Amino acid sequence: MDEIIKKKVSHEEIWRVFRIMAEFVEGFETLSKIGPAVSIFGSARCMKRDEKYYKIAETIAYKLSKMGLAIITGGGPGIMEAANRGAKEAGGQSIGLNIQIPVEQQPNPFIKTILRFRYFFCRKFMFVKYAQAYVIMPGGFGTLDEFFEAITLIQTGRSEPFPVILVGKKYWQGLIQWFNTTLLREKSISEKDLAIFEVVDTPQEVAQIIKKFNIKSTKKKGKKK
Repeated sequence: MDEIIKKKVSHEEIWRVFRIMAEFVEGFETLSKIGPAVSIFGSARCMKRDEKYYKIAETIAYKLSKMGLAIITGGGPGIMEAANRGAKEAGGQSIGLNIQIPVEQQPNPFIKTILRFRYFFCRKFMFVKYAQAYVIMPGGFGTLDEFFEAITLIQTGRSEPFPVILVGKKYWQGLIQWFNTTLLREKSISEKDLAIFEVVDTPQEVAQIIKKFNIKSTKKKGKKK
């Protein structure tokens, strides 16, 4: 009986490896064609078109699309929908990386290219690999997860620095205060770690930060060795 159980577990693990590989391969094949992109994150809950942060996310995506950047979101409702809507209205690339969860997340109707993931870590890898910047709108645990993933990769040197922008100073002020007091006081982080990300309020500020970073990166690449 134990041998039968072991064989079954082993068989299931092998197929899981193939499913993971398939998600990576499909992601690479699809997203490698979209060009420079920005990943936009935010709440799927209680975000209607007439709400403040929905409008801001839509405007950010519109402006970035007009700059020639593709927009990548989690593909769901709320802030994700707003960003995909803005990209579509600007005539840009509107991508959704949807995730299979127990409470099914339906893709929003403004996505031009959609990828469906079973595994969160495969999806998170695609967000980072194909984004030149992260724009973090107000959100919950999932949004925080993406934010901390990005700043940890930069802090540890596992990723080259790229713009990580929190939008909504009032929304994020409690978190930033905790960074500046508890984490810094306990020496869990350093002063320079606080420079990994920026906090802004307007779509114009987001666009300026990304544009400035891209200009600096282009100049750096153009330097003779």
